[in-house]
Amino acid sequence: MSFSFFSENMSTELTGLFVEKPTENITAVAAKVDSTTLTRKPTMKWLKGKWLDLVSKAGKHMQFKETYDRNTKVCIYTYEMKIIKAKVGDAGAYRCEVTAKDKCDSSSFEISVEGEDAGEDDGDLDFKAWHCLKKVKEEPVIDVWELLKSAHPSEYEKIAFEYGITDLRGMLKRLKKMKVVEPKHCEAFLKRLESCYSVEKGKKIVLRCEVVDPDVPVKWLKNGQEIKPSAKYIMEANGNVRTLTINKTSLADDAAYECVVGEDKCFTEIFVKEPPVTITKLMDDYHVVVGERVEFEVEVSEEGAHVMWSDIELVKDKDSTKYRFKKDGRKHTLIIQEATLDDIGMYHAWTNGGHTKGELEVEEKQLEVLQDIADLTVRATDQALFKCEVSDDKVTGKWFKDGVEVLPTERIKMTHIGRYKDKLIYSNVFLGYLSKDQTHLELFCLYVDYVPRQDPPKIHLDTTGNMVSQNTIIVVAGNKLRLDVEITGEPAPTVVWSKGDQVKATEGRMRVEARKDLSCFVIEGAEREDEGNYTICVNNPAGEDKAMLFVKIVDVPDPPENVRCTSVGEDCASIIWDPPVFDGGAPLKGYLMERKKKGSSRWTKLNFDVYEASTYEAKRMIEGVMYEMRVFAINSIGMSQPSLTSKAFMPIAATSEPIRLTVHDVTDNTCTLKWLAPEKIGAGGLDGYLIEYCKEGGTEWEVANQELCQRQGYVVRGLPVGEKVNFRVKAVNIAGHSPPAVLSQAVTIREIMEYPKIRLPRELRTKYIRKVGEKINLTIPFQGKPRPVATWYKDGQPIDPKMVNVRNSNVDTILFIREAEREHSGTYELVLQIENMEDRASLILRIVDKPGPPLKMKVTDVWGFNAALEWDPPKDDGNCEIIGYTIQKADMKTKEWFTVYEHNRRTNCTASDLIMGNEYMFRVYSENLCGLSEEAGVSKNTAVIAKTGVFTPYKEKDTSCMPKFTQPLVDRSIVAGYSTTISCSVKGYPKPKIVWMKNKMIIGQDPKFLMRNNQGVLTLNIRKPGTFDGGKYSCMAVNDLGTDEVECKLDVRGKRG
Repeated sequence: MSFSFFSENMSTELTGLFVEKPTENITAVAAKVDSTTLTRKPTMKWLKGKWLDLVSKAGKHMQFKETYDRNTKVCIYTYEMKIIKAKVGDAGAYRCEVTAKDKCDSSSFEISVEGEDAGEDDGDLDFKAWHCLKKVKEEPVIDVWELLKSAHPSEYEKIAFEYGITDLRGMLKRLKKMKVVEPKHCEAFLKRLESCYSVEKGKKIVLRCEVVDPDVPVKWLKNGQEIKPSAKYIMEANGNVRTLTINKTSLADDAAYECVVGEDKCFTEIFVKEPPVTITKLMDDYHVVVGERVEFEVEVSEEGAHVMWSDIELVKDKDSTKYRFKKDGRKHTLIIQEATLDDIGMYHAWTNGGHTKGELEVEEKQLEVLQDIADLTVRATDQALFKCEVSDDKVTGKWFKDGVEVLPTERIKMTHIGRYKDKLIYSNVFLGYLSKDQTHLELFCLYVDYVPRQDPPKIHLDTTGNMVSQNTIIVVAGNKLRLDVEITGEPAPTVVWSKGDQVKATEGRMRVEARKDLSCFVIEGAEREDEGNYTICVNNPAGEDKAMLFVKIVDVPDPPENVRCTSVGEDCASIIWDPPVFDGGAPLKGYLMERKKKGSSRWTKLNFDVYEASTYEAKRMIEGVMYEMRVFAINSIGMSQPSLTSKAFMPIAATSEPIRLTVHDVTDNTCTLKWLAPEKIGAGGLDGYLIEYCKEGGTEWEVANQELCQRQGYVVRGLPVGEKVNFRVKAVNIAGHSPPAVLSQAVTIREIMEYPKIRLPRELRTKYIRKVGEKINLTIPFQGKPRPVATWYKDGQPIDPKMVNVRNSNVDTILFIREAEREHSGTYELVLQIENMEDRASLILRIVDKPGPPLKMKVTDVWGFNAALEWDPPKDDGNCEIIGYTIQKADMKTKEWFTVYEHNRRTNCTASDLIMGNEYMFRVYSENLCGLSEEAGVSKNTAVIAKTGVFTPYKEKDTSCMPKFTQPLVDRSIVAGYSTTISCSVKGYPKPKIVWMKNKMIIGQDPKFLMRNNQGVLTLNIRKPGTFDGGKYSCMAVNDLGTDEVECKLDVRGKRG
C-alpha cells in the first residue's frame, strides 16, 4: 500500500484558533490550537465528509491523541489523528473543528490512497473500498446528498452501498435535517418574528410581530414555557402589533421564544452577548527576598468574572497549598505564602477580554549576626556555654575550635532555638595552659552576667480581609468578630485593649484572648452599640506601641418612614416616602414596594428589581377600591423590616370633560352657557362644575362661580361690553378637575337683535274647550332679543286683569284663569313687540256648561200600545253641540220613571210596549259634552192606552218595509295603531239582521272588531288597526222583505319615523 497526494501541497495563511493546521495526504494528521485567549479548554472534532464523526470509529485502525505543551509560556494544545494500515476506503475529504464556548474554527484536508497488487499475506481484501475507488476513477464527482434528496426512499440503501456510506441511521438523520420543509401558510400573522435576535447582556430587547386580528390574544413562550407579565417581561398590544420587551437581559434569557396565536406559532431565538471582561488594574512586578509573602493583584471590570492565572510552576503545583487565590468583588489576588528561588518568573492573568503579566524576582536573604560569641572564663569541671544570634531563624551554623569543626559528643552539646541558633555546651572544661612545661595550671573563675537582647514591642495589623480602609473593620450585626493581631517584642509585651476609657475584660461577650505572639479581640454577636474606636496598647521594658482600630457595625437599614399617597388616578397612585433614619452603615441600594387591599392580609409585590428612587407610581389598580402600601429598604447587608402601612387611599380618576358646551344667550354684560354631563364619571362621582372665562389673547382664567354649579347651565355676569371672551367648563369631583370643555371660538359680549316669534303650542291652534269651574293655565313660549313686550287682547279689547291673570318672562307668557266662567269664552290674541317689530297669535277659548231642558215636550199620537212624542231643542245648548236626548216614561199611578231611549239624536221618538189601560206621562233631558241637563222637559199632555170592554179584532197597521240605509258608510283614511270607528244607519221592519264584511268576507266574532246596533245606528269599532286592516268594508241588512248593502274604503297609513 502506498500513499499519494490528492492535490498540490500549498501553504495556508493561519487564521482563527489554529496555530498549525493539518497537512494533506498523510496518514498521521496533527493540528495545534492556541488557547491563550480562551477561558476554558477547547473541544476538537474530527469529521469525514460533511457529517461523519470519526470518534465512533476510534480503535486499532484509527487512533486519536491530545497533548498539551506545559514547557512553553504559550498554551498550545496538539491534536493528532493516525490511520493504521490505511485502506482505499479511507480516502476522501476530512475536516477538524475546534470549539471553545463562543469561539469556533475549522480546517479541511483530503487524504487519497492508491492500491497495489497485494499478495496473500498483505491483509484482508476490502472489496467495498475497491468498488468506491473504481467509481471515483470512472465517474465524475457526484454530490451524494443532492442525489439522496432527489431519490425515492426505497433507493437509499442502494445509494449508500454504492458510495460507501455505512452509518445508515446517521445518514437518515442528516437527510431529514437537510430536506426543506415548505412553510405552512400563515393565517394568523401578518408579519412574523425575525429568525433571531442579538443583544448585549444588561440591555433591553423588543420582540415585535403583527397579527391579522387586532383583538386576538397571544401567548409568549420561552423554551416552551409560558411567560407571565412582570417587571422584566412587558407584553403590549397596539392594534395589530404585539410586542414582548425583555428588560436587563442576562445569560438566562439566551433561549428560544415563541408567539402563539391559537394553533399558529412564530419562532425566534435570542443570543445574549456577554461583554468582554477587561482588566482595569494591571499586575505589578515584585522584587522580594526568600521567604517573603507575595501578592499579585489585578482588578477587572465586572464582579464575579472568571480570571485564569498561568505560570509554569503555578500549573504544576496548582493543587498544593503554596498558592492561594482570593476574590474580593472585582479584585482577584494570587498569594504566594513564602517565596523561593524556584518562584522566579513571569506570572500571567487572563480574562476573555484582557491580559496582564507581572514579573517576580526573588533573591537570597543576607545573613546578619545579631549577637556575637562572648569570651568565657570558667572553672575546671564547670559548664561553659557559648551562644550567638543570627537574623534568619532557619539558618543553621557550624562550630569550629582552632579551625577544626567541633562535632557533638556526650560532653559537647549543640542546640538551635529560634534566632538563638547555636549553643555550645562544654562539661568538665579544661581551658589551656599558661606554661609550656605544663607544671603550673592557672585557673580563672569568671562569672559573666548575660543580659538578653531587648526589642521594643510592635503591633502588626493585617489590612486585608474585612478591612475596607486602613485600621477600619466592618462587621455585620449579629456576626462574630475575631481580630487576631500579631505582637512582637522581647520580652513578651503586655497587651491592653480599650474602648474610650473602658478596658476590655478577658471574659464575656466582648473579650480579649492571649496567645503566643497573638492578641485576639473577640466580639460575640456584634451590635450597633459596639461600633467605635478601639485602642490596643502593648508595652515592655524596651518601649511601648499603640494602634487604633475603628470597628464599623453594618446592619440592614431601618424601615422607610412616612409612606404616603400624594395623588391618585383611575388605576394608579403616586407614592412617596422618606429614606430610613439609619441606613445600616452601608449605602442604600433601593427599595421594594408592596400593596394590599384594605381589610386583606395578602400583600402583593410591586417590583422585583431594586427601585432606587423614593417616589413610585403604582399601576394596575382597581378604581374605587381602598389600598394600603408599605416599603422595604435594601442595602448590601439585606432588607429592612417593612415600613408602617400608609393611610388607605382609593384610586379615583377625574371625570372626562363636559360635552356639547354651547352659548345659549348673550346680552350686553352676561353670557348664558349650557352643556351636557361628562360621558365618563367613574367611582368618584360628580360634585359640580367650575366655569372660567378669559379675554381673547389673555392667559389668566378667572373663575365665574365661587361655589360649584350643580346644574348644566350657568349665566356668567359682569362681563365687559364689546369684548371677546373665551369660556371653559370643568367637572369637579374628589379626584380633582376634569379636562376643560372649551368653546371653539371667543364670544362677543353684545346684545343680538332677534325678531320676535311666538311658538304657539299645537293644542291651542284649534278651539280650546274647557268646562265651567276648571282651572286654565296656558303657557306660550316665544323668542326675541332684546326682551320682547307681550300684550294680550280678548275680542279685540285689552283683557281685564280682574278676570284673567297674565305673567310674562324672558322666554314665555302665561295666561291663568283660576275658575273658568262662560263669559271667559272668546278669541284671545297675543301681540309680541320689539321696537317696531311684532308678531301675533290668536286662540279660541270656549267654556262649556250643561245645556238647558228641551222645550215644548208633547204627545202627538197614541195608537195601540204606542205613543208618538215630539219636542224642541233647548234654548241654552251650554255653549257646545247637543249630542243626544234621554227620554223617560212614568205611569200616572206609580209615577216611577223608566228610561225609554238614551242618546237619541232626533227631536222625536215613539214609545212602544205601553200597558193597556194605563196613562203615561213623558219627560226628556238634553245632553252635551258636559252631560245631561239639570232639568227635564215634561210633556204637557199624557198618553192613555184605551181599555175596551168588548173585544173587537184589531186590524194591525201594516208597517213592514224592506231594509233601507238612511246614512251610508263614508270612505276614511287613518293612521296605523290608532283605534277607529265606521258607522251608518238603517231602517226596516221586521228588524233586519246586520252582517259586516271585509273585502266581501264576513268578519264574524273576531275580537279585533266590535259591532254595535243602537236604535238602527250601526257602528264597527276596529281596535288598533294595522296596514293589513285596510280594504273595502261593507254592511248588509237582511229581513224577509229584502236586502240592502252599503260599503266604504278604509285606507290605513303607516306611522312616521
